[in-house]
Amino acid sequence: MKRKGYQFVWITLLLLLTPSISNAMHIMEGFLPAKWAIFWAVLSLPFLALGIKKVNGIFKGDVNAKVLLGLAGGFVFVLSALKIPSVTGSCSHPTGVGLGAILFGPTVMTVIGTIVLLFQAILLAHGGLTTLGANVFSMGIIGPLVSYGIFRGLKNTSLNKSFVIFLAAAVGNLLTYCITAAQLALAFPDPASGIGGSLVKFLSVFAVTQVPLAIVEGLLTAIIYNLLMEYKSKGVISIENI
Repeated sequence: MKRKGYQFVWITLLLLLTPSISNAMHIMEGFLPAKWAIFWAVLSLPFLALGIKKVNGIFKGDVNAKVLLGLAGGFVFVLSALKIPSVTGSCSHPTGVGLGAILFGPTVMTVIGTIVLLFQAILLAHGGLTTLGANVFSMGIIGPLVSYGIFRGLKNTSLNKSFVIFLAAAVGNLLTYCITAAQLALAFPDPASGIGGSLVKFLSVFAVTQVPLAIVEGLLTAIIYNLLMEYKSKGVISIENI
């Protein structure tokens, strides 16, 4: 009962720190110049193709894997829909991709991220179709790759497994926004200091909201991971990767 009380506190903290703001978005529709919108879309396509192939393999597997994939997708959708206005044309929010990257690998989360971002762009006015490639690259490719890399690199070390999960999710979140800042800096270099100066400015603005959000996302991901491990130990579910 005490453990469940702690879980409730952390989930409540997440919701308090990430209020839903209706006019906040991923990089919003029409904000990027056409050449950059096309560039990020083309760069994302190979990862999406690999992800679709892997998702097809999961669908041909057991029901347990499909349920976990649905959990990972729901986690991404709920967390990424909670937003705080940050840089003009963008926002800060949790991503939720770390959990799915740990469970299924990074390319699967490219597919999940694309579906979530497409759904939000069409039905919730979050992000946009022209900026879908840029948003997929930051949240659906780089974030999962970083989270998965940290987890795979540290899972067999002496570090506490919950801390490894926390670190993977939190750093994956932060790197997502480093890429978003880089995308904005490339598209809108500072007239005086160029791309470098613009990047520093975007990173500085993002850091105010994104650092605490990354910490909370890491904690929440670790909580869910521990719950999954508890169910695994009881034989309720089978999870190969963790």
